[in-house]
Amino acid sequence: MNFLKKNIFNVLFVAFLLVIVLVPDAKALLLKGLMQIGFYQPNVSTQEKMLSTNLEGIKFKNVKGELVDLGDLRGKVIFLNFWTTWCPPCRAEMPSLNKLYQTFKTDKSIVFIFADADGELAKASAFMRERKYELPVYRVESEIPEQIFKGTLPTTVIFDKEGRLSFHHEGMANYADQKIIDFLRKLKGN
Repeated sequence: MNFLKKNIFNVLFVAFLLVIVLVPDAKALLLKGLMQIGFYQPNVSTQEKMLSTNLEGIKFKNVKGELVDLGDLRGKVIFLNFWTTWCPPCRAEMPSLNKLYQTFKTDKSIVFIFADADGELAKASAFMRERKYELPVYRVESEIPEQIFKGTLPTTVIFDKEGRLSFHHEGMANYADQKIIDFLRKLKGN
């Protein structure tokens, strides 16, 4: 008991670290807090150089079984996010993604696709419902070029109306940031 009294702060610190490492929601909460104080801001200013991409044949399927081919979305801005339910950085950025989606969800010139990289639509949809997110969940139904997704979670890419890769970010970010909102408005022409 004497040992515990002398080392209470060390014990608490180790317990805190274990919780952060072992509980995905705890780690996500810590990362979300870091995003809110200004860390993990998406950098749209370096995305001046747009890469030409052939989006034909890149397909996703939603929970209703509807298939979306990115090549058919020419003329629309495409916001594509790769994530999984078990990924703490993915969980941390979800509130900001949901806020961004709420800003543009009625805008027909922007399409949002939240692709569960594990392909577990039922689990991903349940995750969204439990947390009251309205994000449209899809699973990957084709090969994804490495220029778009190399496997890092989360990864977010944005294509302009011509299908050019305009933004690519690996890792979490605060997508409720005004810079992203302005960037999307610029891409859609407003």
